[in-house]
Amino acid sequence: MEGLTITRHDAGGNGEYRAHVPDSDVVGRLTWYLEDGVKVADHTLVPPEIGNRGVAAKLVEALIADADRDGFKIRPDCSYVAVAFKRHPEWASLQA
Repeated sequence: MEGLTITRHDAGGNGEYRAHVPDSDVVGRLTWYLEDGVKVADHTLVPPEIGNRGVAAKLVEALIADADRDGFKIRPDCSYVAVAFKRHPEWASLQA
């Protein structure tokens, strides 16, 4: 999606990725918490106002890119993230 920006917000043992869509105050989120050195992706939330634009996929891709770059593993407790891992077998090395 053109103009979509993803920002990362870390607060110690938890955090979230936020998707900002042009011309909207509504924000999509992928939340996570740290458990035994693994980032547990627990929720992907995309409000209907910005749905059906690939926002959730971009949030997961941001998490994956950070895991690949920073060397952490992801446990996909969120059903959307779990399905994304199944669709992308090339991400298997990043899954806890």
